[in-house]
Amino acid sequence: MSDVASDVIAIIAKKKRVEKSSVEMSDRLEDLGLESLDAVEMIFDLEEKFDIQIPYNANTNNPRTEFETVADVVKAVEELVAQKKS
Repeated sequence: MSDVASDVIAIIAKKKRVEKSSVEMSDRLEDLGLESLDAVEMIFDLEEKFDIQIPYNANTNNPRTEFETVADVVKAVEELVAQKKS
């Protein structure tokens, strides 16, 4: 598991107050109980942690739908981190 994946999982686990080891890449954010406010806070935490800007539609009532699974979040963050480095 990459450092980015580990950090993303840690942020999600902290938001939901669960053990990091219980969060899997295949877990759906909805199944983890990540509500819309949690999703917005998660995005802010990820942006701060990685010094990136995560594009999402703030006009929707449900920003979490842009990321269905933990793996979707990890992939998006990894891509943004890689773009930042180039």
